[in-house]
Amino acid sequence: MSRAVPMGPARLKLLHLTAAACLFALIALALAWELSIAPATTALLAWKAAPLLLPLPGILRGRRYTFQWAPMLVLAYFVEGVMRGYADGAASSVAGWSQAALSVTFIVAAAYYARDVHRRA
Repeated sequence: MSRAVPMGPARLKLLHLTAAACLFALIALALAWELSIAPATTALLAWKAAPLLLPLPGILRGRRYTFQWAPMLVLAYFVEGVMRGYADGAASSVAGWSQAALSVTFIVAAAYYARDVHRRA
């Protein structure tokens, strides 16, 4: 039987930190992927990390509205991760599956954070 963390300040802090850590990791992975892990012919693809900077201030401040819309943005990174996880070679495939896993973790943490903050208000 699984023991869930009760809804309260500790759970909110855990969800907040999880979402923020996943967002930072997605940014770092996107940059590393296009600059060193499996670079394309041009480094311009590293700009794909730029949209992830948009929700960063709101996520760090714990704004519920940002936690509501940011998962829709991260969903595109999940799709890319799955697609490249299946289609690319070894190193790029691992990076793709890592991106997909980070995306799912972020989406779940953000959804639960937004829900719990709403319930506490």
